[in-house]
Amino acid sequence: MEGRTEYLRAQVAPAVPTVGPGPGLLGEAGSGEITHEDLDRARDRLAVERARRAGSGRISLVRRLWPLWLLVGPGILVFLGENDAPSMLSYAATGAQYGIGFFVPFILVTFLMAFVVQEMTVRLGAVTHRGHAELIFDRFGTFWGRFAMGDLIVGNFLTLVTEFIGIRAGLSFFGVPPVVAVGGSMLLVFGVILTHRYWTWERITLGLAAFNGLFIPAALFAHPQWGALGHAFLTWSPFPQGGLFKPDVMLLLMSNIGATVTPWMLFFQQSAVVDKGLQPRDIRAGRTDTMIGTLLAAAFGIAALVATAPLLAHGIKTEDYQAAQFAQALQPWIGRAGATCFALGIFEAGLLAAMTISTSSAYAFGEVFHRPHSLNRPLWEGWSFYGILLASAFAAGALVLLPNAPLTYIVLIVNVIAVLAMPPALLFLVLLCNDREVVGEHTSGRWGNIAIVTVTVLLIVAGLGYGLVTVFPKLLGGG
Repeated sequence: MEGRTEYLRAQVAPAVPTVGPGPGLLGEAGSGEITHEDLDRARDRLAVERARRAGSGRISLVRRLWPLWLLVGPGILVFLGENDAPSMLSYAATGAQYGIGFFVPFILVTFLMAFVVQEMTVRLGAVTHRGHAELIFDRFGTFWGRFAMGDLIVGNFLTLVTEFIGIRAGLSFFGVPPVVAVGGSMLLVFGVILTHRYWTWERITLGLAAFNGLFIPAALFAHPQWGALGHAFLTWSPFPQGGLFKPDVMLLLMSNIGATVTPWMLFFQQSAVVDKGLQPRDIRAGRTDTMIGTLLAAAFGIAALVATAPLLAHGIKTEDYQAAQFAQALQPWIGRAGATCFALGIFEAGLLAAMTISTSSAYAFGEVFHRPHSLNRPLWEGWSFYGILLASAFAAGALVLLPNAPLTYIVLIVNVIAVLAMPPALLFLVLLCNDREVVGEHTSGRWGNIAIVTVTVLLIVAGLGYGLVTVFPKLLGGG
């Protein structure tokens, strides 16, 4: 028994971080005591090591890929979680208003930008064994830590509200009353965390995330013009009529960026990497996980746009429909089956994101206040972590039940807010990933820094452009 305990200790004890005390050390704040959380994480690591040993030599492809299957999760979840209700409804509004054209390749580019950002969180989590919020507090001090936390909490709560809008929207197609849709989803969020096991929570949410692929058959039912899709990818055209510098075009442009690159993703993926127990040797697998999530989310996002393109072709105005009613509007053109896929996809997008975004808030709260912050904790040990998770989800869900809210506008403007909040978050990320005292030999290289600086500049330019067009609509020819 003593030998097994020492083995488990070796599996869960990471290299001692260089930035402050906290739960990145073995046990509670490095006390050396093995907790329930440590044992669960150690079992996951043991499974990975066994799979690696079994995967060496001349064996089947399945056995070779098994270690990767055990290590993937945070990257796929963060991207399919970001393919949330406001994101998919933003793509839907774009397709309905502008059809297949400029925005199709634009969506792919925004996801590649997001990959550049999220890869950095994999390195930070695997090397430091610290969540993003904790690292900011430890490295930059209380003031900047509170600034980052305020940015995250406000953004997460507003986004959570839109997730429940999507849940209500998707299920309304099937005649489910809003109270039942929102209340039932809250129960599902609660039910999944009762497993008090990160591995189980991750696999359940990954299974749910697979239903984001329902937008693919919805797009196929729309009978897209494949030549037009190829032309859009090759030429980035046709451009929106009147150019990009129109208030409505800039709103969709910003909304589509905010559908891909948001602050909660940084906090969630880094904390999930820590909770999963990834080590520096797992960084390559973490990158693969993140790229898989990037490509899947991009394909599903483009499919949502393609599915609603028939609305433009038939002259139907999106403002005639609240966010929830896209499926109803599409039914005459893509059939009952296609509209059903679209409605279920919106419901899944909202439910998955409600789970991941509320978990992101709970992770950050626990890291900053040095409270238990792991899905491997039982409810009675991690009551503060689970309390924040559930409270944020329940409060957002309750707001959605208020009558006469402008649902479509709320969905679009929340994504815009996410874009405006992103540059400060990226600044912290760049500084941390270039700090040798934090990540050692895993600092960002020259091309990595060029890529992330380019992404940051593009986000700032987009934000300034949106502000100018909104305040001075005639300045750039957008009047």
